[in-house]
Amino acid sequence: MYRQTIPIKIHFAPIQGITDYFFRSAFAHFFDGVDCFYTPYLRLTKGQEIKSSQYKDVLPENNNELPIIPQIMTNNHSDFLFLAETLHNLGYSTINWNLGCPYPMVTKRNLGAGMLDKPQFISDLLTEVFDELQPKLSIKIRSGLLAENEILNLLPLLNNFAISDLIIHPRIAKLLYKGNANVEIFKQSIPISKHNLTYNGDIKTLSDFQDKQAQLPSTQSWMLGRGLIANPFLAEQIKSNSLLTDRNKMSIFTEFHDSLWEHYSQAYYGNTQILNKMRGLWEYFSFSFSNSHKVYKRIKKAKTVEAYQQAVSINIRSESWLA
Repeated sequence: MYRQTIPIKIHFAPIQGITDYFFRSAFAHFFDGVDCFYTPYLRLTKGQEIKSSQYKDVLPENNNELPIIPQIMTNNHSDFLFLAETLHNLGYSTINWNLGCPYPMVTKRNLGAGMLDKPQFISDLLTEVFDELQPKLSIKIRSGLLAENEILNLLPLLNNFAISDLIIHPRIAKLLYKGNANVEIFKQSIPISKHNLTYNGDIKTLSDFQDKQAQLPSTQSWMLGRGLIANPFLAEQIKSNSLLTDRNKMSIFTEFHDSLWEHYSQAYYGNTQILNKMRGLWEYFSFSFSNSHKVYKRIKKAKTVEAYQQAVSINIRSESWLA
């Protein structure tokens, strides 16, 4: 079902624990509108190895020829080049550097958004690695770690490098996902940066996108994450500028859900792991259902496979699809 559409380009943001290779493949089979999928970040362990689960996630045979950009997380020269070379050898022509992860367990280690208050450090690291990089490099950043103007200090330094795409989530890391993304910071970034800019943040509905597009009329590249998991029809709604009212969305969603359930029930060991995985998905899915609180509550209360399947059946049978 996957096809690329222009002129609006939609990137599917990576979300740890959610957007693994099977989720991406199933999503592309049932839903349309996404131009590029990003993998959750890869980073080296203390033993200087890539976790087997992360490596498996980027293997070409597990991605069904989807347009994939793997994401890496690192803060040093040798790890950067090792990860880049590994991914290039797997056939990837572009990688993405994560400078946006906001969680304290990451930022306190000077990783992800933890580097955004050190623009010269970022510039120096890029200087060290750039001439040796084989794949193209895109970067995903937030507006700052603690202050929104941190990005404005960084952008002129990034202009010195041939970055293929700069994805900006205009929200400081300290806020995690609270409050509102600051579109004004993205606007201020446009004349400063010489790179192709992709907007990311707070697009959960078609009207959200229309509002952001009205504020950013020259922006053609957009990244969606949580909103696209909650409403997997959202990318196509944006591309068609329509709510797709002619679709039996609940039926399509049910097929999508069942394919995920079938895979994860075989891939995970033990019912606890399986149910935890599916609960994580329903934390997002529930937002597209009427009475989302009750929908998710039913799933959370399910402690056995039988109870889970009954909860899913009740949700699909008794609730309506809102998005």
